[in-house]
Amino acid sequence: MQVVKYNDIEYNIPFDVDLTLDPQDKLIDVANPFSGAKASLPWFAVAVYDLIMGAQQFEDYETVQQGCDWFAKHFPKEYMTLLD
Repeated sequence: MQVVKYNDIEYNIPFDVDLTLDPQDKLIDVANPFSGAKASLPWFAVAVYDLIMGAQQFEDYETVQQGCDWFAKHFPKEYMTLLD
């Protein structure tokens, strides 16, 4: 499990995601593909979000649920905008 420290909080990343693109000093805007609503996320949360969206395409609902649970715990407002 990967651990990322961001704003003095440690986040356990639930998946093995590529965190080498590390723009720690800025947030990345992500749009809900259905509503168009946007949320700003740190790079590691975007990596988890991208994995969730890919897992949906492959109907890997266990991975989708695991990622959604992580998002709801760590980024509840963004979860409601992007994934709920």
